[in-house]
Amino acid sequence: MPVTKTAKRALRSSLRKKIVNKLVISKLEIAIREAKKLKTKALILKAMAFADRASKKKIIHKNKAARIKSTLSKLLPKAPAKKAKSTKTPKK
Repeated sequence: MPVTKTAKRALRSSLRKKIVNKLVISKLEIAIREAKKLKTKALILKAMAFADRASKKKIIHKNKAARIKSTLSKLLPKAPAKKAKSTKTPKK
């Protein structure tokens, strides 16, 4: 148990932060689970946003956020390839 006044204050602060961090991590995990299960673009982008937000608040490491985003980006539906128009001028 903390003895000094500042240690008691730090304990209260860390307990509040622990609750908020746990909430953010659980929301992130739920979003990842849903994105992997349903594989819709909206859910995948939502999970990526949660990962960015958690890393910005330093709740998870930035490299972990990058790994999460990388695995989720592989789940994105492939867009049909567009045909590139020829920019060359025809020979005369």
